[in-house]
Order: sequence, then structure tokens, then C-alpha cells
Amino acid sequence: MTNSDKVVVITGASSGIGRATALECARLGYAVVLGARRENALLALEQECVRLGGRALAFPLDVTYEHDVYRMAEAAIRQFGKIDVWINNAAVSVLGRFEDTPMDDIRRVIDINLFGYLHGARAVIPHFKARNEGILINISAIVGRTGQPFALPFTVSKFAIRGLSLALQQELADSAGIHVCTVLPGIVDTPLFQHSANYMGQEVQAPGPARDADDVAKSIISLFDNPREEVSIGSVSRMPLLLTRLFVPRSFNRQYRKLVYKHHFTKEPSFPTKGNLYDPMREYASISGGWRHDSSETRGRRLAIAGALAAGTAIGAALIARGARRKDEGKKGKKEKAK
Repeated sequence: MTNSDKVVVITGASSGIGRATALECARLGYAVVLGARRENALLALEQECVRLGGRALAFPLDVTYEHDVYRMAEAAIRQFGKIDVWINNAAVSVLGRFEDTPMDDIRRVIDINLFGYLHGARAVIPHFKARNEGILINISAIVGRTGQPFALPFTVSKFAIRGLSLALQQELADSAGIHVCTVLPGIVDTPLFQHSANYMGQEVQAPGPARDADDVAKSIISLFDNPREEVSIGSVSRMPLLLTRLFVPRSFNRQYRKLVYKHHFTKEPSFPTKGNLYDPMREYASISGGWRHDSSETRGRRLAIAGALAAGTAIGAALIARGARRKDEGKKGKKEKAK
């Protein structure tokens, strides 16, 4: 199959990882179907994809409406004849202490981030089964393995997305041509943080070294030819996961909470905002959120985070090694007593 024959559907395509993936697909000659709430941004992206050499179809929708997701799948098949890859990517976030976050906002995050993915999977899997081939890619996040304080709804949704993928992988195990992949990026330079609802009373910023969304897009597209069940993107993004295995959980949780609070929120006050939970923002219809273009002070802060995590890893490894030595010494002592 040549690139020009491949058809890719992307939700959450108007900004961030979705937009970067759509443009990279267009450069490679794929046909792309673009789903998101911002019609003007999608139409502009459609034109850009065509200029880059791809074929494109903009389909404005809210993924929480199941019927609209089915209509997008039907439109893709009607326009291009099939769907080869479906990328569930639409996501929103709300930041704040659990008790300060309105339950309606928590439901809204779950509705978009999880039920939007369920709707996408339900819309495309029958088509994949009829053709006995296809790739479903669910974009989760590294917090779907580690958790994150002050972002409970987002964390819950990303854990659930991993569960969705695992269950579908098991259910479709007899369909050799159908693959379900989960992608877990860490901190990525997108407008997610500008779009987030915020009840912390402080301005939000990217909490650590941010990876280019274009790099994430290329990792996603690599799954088209070499599907993998789960992919974590970025060595720094995997550091918290490693630390959870090295430290006593409560000790890790205290340190992790401290780091997230200190580096995810500035000292600038902020009024409560619902971000783009219920209505899309006109602003930030871009790939980047500007987090990679920092002042020297901010770059220094982020390098300090990476250094602290690396140091924590080294300390944790040393503690494990010391524990292993004590265990071996204890076993030797027992053997000598037995003699």
C-alpha cells in the first residue's frame, strides 16, 4: 500500500499533537480526516494539508456526541473509500485540588477524554473487522501510569484509556490484521495547558522539559507500519514511572507532589476558569503552546527538575542495591547458623 492509498482519521486535530500528526501525514501523502470542535481552524488545516500534498476532509464535531462520531466515520469512507488508521486524540484537562474541582467539570473531562475514545472505537472497529485490517491508536499519557496531583480528572481518563486499549487488544486477539496501540507521551509543547480549566488560584505552565509535538507525531506515524501495543515517548517523561518503582510509594508521592506544585504553577494569581471544557477557544489553534521558547530562567528551572529526577533515580538505585546486599548478607548468616 502506497502512502497515497492510506486513510487516517484524527480527532482533536485542530491543535497540538493532533495538528502535528495531520500535517506530517499530509507531507507523507496520506489522506486525512480531521475532527475537532473548531470549524475555522479545521478548514484552515484542511487547506494546509492539501498544500503539503495530502488529501484532506475537515469534519467539525464534538466527540461526546456518539452519532456525530459515526457520521465522521461514514464521511471518511464515503470520501476516501475506507479507513486504515483511526487516532483517538481529543482531550481536555482541568487543574485544581480534587475538592475544589466541580463535579460537572470532572464529568466533562471523562466525557471527552474517555467516552470520545469509546465512540471512536465503536465507529471504526466494525469497519476494521469487515476488512480484517486496521489500526486504532489511543493517545493516553505517561500520567496514565504514574498519576499526577492536581490533575485528577485528566489522570483518571488517561488510566482508563490504557484499560480500553488493553481490553480491546484482548478482545481482538484473533483478528491478526487489526491492531490497537496506546501512546503515552510525557510533557509535550502544546496549548493543552492554556486550554485547561484551572481552579488552583495560580497561573499554569508546563511543569518540566517539553517535547516537540512534531516528535510525538512521528512516533505515532511509525506505528502505521510497525504497530506496537504500548509506546512511551521521551526518557524524561518515563522518569516518574521509574521512580515509583525505586522509592517507597509514600516517599515518592510527597516528593512528586512537591515538584508538580512548585513547577506546574507560577506565583501569579489566577481566577477560576473553565478553559475549553464546554466551548472551544479561538486562541491557540496551533501545534506549539510556546513552552519550548523559554527564558533562560525557565530553562534553568526545567533542567533542575530533570536533574532532580535523575538524582532521585540514582539515590533510589543505591537504596535498592543496599537492600539487596543486606538481603544477601542475611541469607548467608542463616546458612552459617544452619551449619
